[in-house]
Formats: sequence, structure tokens, C-alpha cells
Amino acid sequence: MGRAFEYRKASKMARWDKMAKTFSKIGKDIALAVKAGGPDPEANPALRHCIRNAKGANMPKDNVERAIKKASGADAENYEEITYEGYGQGGVAFFVECTTNNSTRTVANVRAIFNKFDGNLGKNGELAFIFDRKGIFSLEKSAVNSDWDDFEMEMIDAGAEDIDQDENEVLVTTAFEDFGAMSHKLDDLKIEIKSGDLQRIPNNTKEVTEEQFKVNMKMLDRFEEDDDVQNVYHNMEITDELLEII
Repeated sequence: MGRAFEYRKASKMARWDKMAKTFSKIGKDIALAVKAGGPDPEANPALRHCIRNAKGANMPKDNVERAIKKASGADAENYEEITYEGYGQGGVAFFVECTTNNSTRTVANVRAIFNKFDGNLGKNGELAFIFDRKGIFSLEKSAVNSDWDDFEMEMIDAGAEDIDQDENEVLVTTAFEDFGAMSHKLDDLKIEIKSGDLQRIPNNTKEVTEEQFKVNMKMLDRFEEDDDVQNVYHNMEITDELLEII
């Protein structure tokens, strides 16, 4: 299976998704999309994308409508996207993506989390070589109702680099610049997308000891609990043996 599929599966198995956090993340994505392109989904592809992700996460329609209304109001919060980079135990690289209305608070919180777990907050750009930014589309396998070979050809024509599957899910990976084209292709084929995002996939992984793994997982959890943090990526190698101790 492809690198993105294996990394995503390992990370997904290593922790439970937090629904409230997911809804908050989508709400901020909606706020950014509305600010950039307005509140009409028909005229705003980024907002349509957010609404599709909200549906895939089972976010209630009322919550989505409230988020759009709030983001388009006169008192809408002014969010900005900021990234931070650093290292955890065993030299594991961490890339932290934030959406915040208070950058001073956010950097203080991120630095405090790195310090608490004996990590180091680095300079932006120094980890760029470790992660490749990819488009990742998750589809229900049952949604692919055409012949599999035909489906693969359609995906390749739209820019797919990897097409992986298990018993329930199909994962399509694209280059950063092909993300939009793939989204349009799936719409044209009327294939419902569970989720579609730009993610940072490590191009190498770092082996760690059991103790380093435990500390890094605690730091990962702390990042994900922070309200300003949208996504956290790392290049820690997660083996079956390490998964058993969680």
C-alpha cells in the first residue's frame, strides 16, 4: 500500500478521534473559507469542500449553517493560519498547523507543550524537507460503483499518485497542485467524499524506543487538545508492537 495510506492508518489506530474537536476544526475551516470567498457554497469551492467534510464527519446540518452565519456576520472572529515546527523525543519531527484569533496565545501554548515533554520548538521551514504536502481523499469503498479498473483510470487522469483500499475505505493521494482537479473529478463522477484534505506525509520515519514513543504520544495528545491546533503531523515510526502498549 502507498506511503500515505500506511501513515494514516497507523496514526488513526494510535488514537481515538475526538468528535467535539473535529467539529471545532471544521467550524474554523468554514470561517476561513467564508472570509476568503463568501457564504454562498455555490460560488465558493472552498466552502463546498468544508461542508462536504462536515457531512463526512457527521456534523449536524444546523451546526454547519450556524458556522456559516457566524463567519459572515459583522462580529465574525478574524482567524489566521500559522504553522510551527519542532522536535520530540528521539529526534521525531513534529509539524503543527494552527488556526487562531490570537497568535501570541498560540505560540506560547505550542512552546509550552514542546517544553513540557522535553521537545524543542524550531524555526519555520527547517522541517520542510521531511514532509510532502499531499491531497488525501477518503471514500467509502461502497461509493465506488464502477468497474475498479475504470475507476483507477479516472483517478489517474485526475492526478492520482496512489490509490489504495482496504475492506471499507478507498484512499486517493494526489500532489498538492492536483488537489482541486481531483475534487472536481470526484464531484463529476458523483462519488461521495468522506473527507478530503491537504495533509503532510513524512518521506522518512524515525524509529523510537518504547519510552520515547509514550512521551511523544502524550505530547501529540496535548497538541490535539489545544483549541488553536488544527492538525499535527510527525514522522515517528509506529510499529504493531508500539500500538499494543497504547
